[in-house]
Amino acid sequence: MKVAIFFGSKSDKDTMKKAADVLKEFGIEYKAFILSAHRAGALLHETVKKVEEEGFEVIIAGAGLAAALPGVIAGETTLPVIGVPLECVNPGVSNGLGGMDALLSIVQMPPQIPVATVGINSAKNAAYLAAEILSIKYPELKEKLVAFRKKLADDAAASGLDVAF
Repeated sequence: MKVAIFFGSKSDKDTMKKAADVLKEFGIEYKAFILSAHRAGALLHETVKKVEEEGFEVIIAGAGLAAALPGVIAGETTLPVIGVPLECVNPGVSNGLGGMDALLSIVQMPPQIPVATVGINSAKNAAYLAAEILSIKYPELKEKLVAFRKKLADDAAASGLDVAF
């Protein structure tokens, strides 16, 4: 079970680390790469091919503004790609549209080259989705997800049954 995490800028590291934290929680191996689709296209191409050769099974790709990274990666591989639209946090750079620009760029991929897309800055959800995809192949992961979901339901039931004001 291996997931590759890509993001385009060091400034995205804190947000994308949330995906790594979830993957660790479920015992899923991962590697993270900071590569820009615009500034390091050839290196990105080589890295995606290497990730495939090393047996990675899902890719999570976070990007802001024009958010080309997830789509470029999807065009390079048949592995499932989960896009995380990121709100721009680079000092001195326009913050765009609060991440809406990235969301629309990722979710509007052309036909035949899809990118699954989660909410703005939702790297955790990207990791949960990656775990769900992998659980189709790995029964032990499916068991962990079932237990996780049961705990969520139990916690929700316990907190909502006796509300005091």
